[in-house]
Amino acid sequence: MATPDFILRLRRSIGNDLLCLPGVSMVVHDDAGRVLLGRRADTGHWSIPGGIPEPGEQPAQTAVREVLEETAVRCVAVRVLLVQTLPPTVYPNGDQVQFTDIAVHCRAVGGEARVNDDESLEVGWFGPDELPPGLSEFALERIRLAGDDLPTWFEPAGPVPAVGG
Repeated sequence: MATPDFILRLRRSIGNDLLCLPGVSMVVHDDAGRVLLGRRADTGHWSIPGGIPEPGEQPAQTAVREVLEETAVRCVAVRVLLVQTLPPTVYPNGDQVQFTDIAVHCRAVGGEARVNDDESLEVGWFGPDELPPGLSEFALERIRLAGDDLPTWFEPAGPVPAVGG
């Protein structure tokens, strides 16, 4: 994913220190029940689309914008699938980031799937039994949640510490 300008400006002040950010990942289905995937330019692996909200942007807006920017597919956000803080990541340049991911289920409403930016090598639709090998647990879990009519998933809270002790 390309680094947004507001994060580049922030990095000039904080260097490589840990930055906690919201992230939005999207599971996009078409009318045939296929899921939209992109083969990432940075890793070469297939994954679901994702991105970082612009300042003031709502997660549903981020989902619709990022899917269009990355794949040329127009979609509508249907529901939140999952909210999860991911483990910290250290990028090759030393930047540290920890995302709180908001996974959104989307329905395609138009456009033709294609590589639409420099973040993907390939883009395509995959049936539930045709998912590419090596798809990450991150993507598989979100795809599974999108296929079930389950409430939004989140990591349960641990015990609340006693007040004053």
